Amino acid sequence: MPARSAIGLDLGTSGVRAAEVSYGREGITLEKFGQVALPDGAVRDGEVVDREAVVTQLKALWKGSGFTGKKVALGVANQRVIVRQIDLPWMPLAELKAALPLQVQDYLPMPVEECVIDFHPTEEIHDGDQRRLRGLLVAASRDMVLNNVAAVEAAGLRVTSVDLTSFAVLRSVGKPHGDVATEALLDIGARVSNLVIHSAGQPRFVRVLLSGGQDVTDAIAERLGLPAQIAEAVKRGGTEELTQSELGMVQSAVDLMLEVFVDDIRSSLDYYAASNAGFPIERIVISGGGSLMAGVCERLEAATRKKVVWANPIEGLHLGRTGLDEQQLSTVQPLAAVPVGLALGVIS
Repeated sequence: MPARSAIGLDLGTSGVRAAEVSYGREGITLEKFGQVALPDGAVRDGEVVDREAVVTQLKALWKGSGFTGKKVALGVANQRVIVRQIDLPWMPLAELKAALPLQVQDYLPMPVEECVIDFHPTEEIHDGDQRRLRGLLVAASRDMVLNNVAAVEAAGLRVTSVDLTSFAVLRSVGKPHGDVATEALLDIGARVSNLVIHSAGQPRFVRVLLSGGQDVTDAIAERLGLPAQIAEAVKRGGTEELTQSELGMVQSAVDLMLEVFVDDIRSSLDYYAASNAGFPIERIVISGGGSLMAGVCERLEAATRKKVVWANPIEGLHLGRTGLDEQQLSTVQPLAAVPVGLALGVIS
């Protein structure tokens, strides 16, 4: 029986975000959304480094946002998470999950006993008399997962599930869109971005990228000698106070970092296309704080020759007493994909 309500918690590099959703007769309702900033370095590439700072901000988030419970679904995504498409001998799913440690060791760069592992079947393959399951193997460092869980629970919360943030993005924004059969979802974070390609909600390719909007902010701050907060505003198009010379340096920094980031995305899409000719990508859907970077949509369209649109993870949800006005909801929209998707994984 699915839960009636759930809270998804996203530990990002620059901030912590949480969303509470509920399920009722009228459908799914967004009850609460909250976020707080994190000190620089408290979470590094998706892994908690400064536990005390994270605990302090989590307590502030719960105190200020009015969440009704303390059970949370936690997302993970960093360089210590591996996602690979593999084929395994067919067997009932319960048996497969039990046998997984013996089946997947050769696919992992670390001992299986040091990992938390899962397998998400995507299709059944028949090759003569042989029957196989094709799917995504997900493996995460056990130490990393336990470290992040311990930080959250030190704030008085209880982690009831740990989920890959890419799957959370798929749940929240990977909805059927008319005649679009296959699309790439790109959630651009500060230092970690999630790319997931799906067909009608079925994941076919996942990649965690250790790059994002903060790289552009850092480049602007370094070129102009600006504080990070001002550099962030400049990155999003706030250039009214800059001289022509400064504008040129900003554009140069943005161009360089966006070129590197977009090339990384294009390489990932090319890699996918080489082995999935039957499911060509028809468009790219972007979300996350980094999707607000000036020019990122146009750059992606030019580099990939695919239509690029912004996601709306709140679309289709009823709105409860969120405490957010229309303008605030608009601001929240690109940031909500991960926490909303984590919560949806509990109630669905």
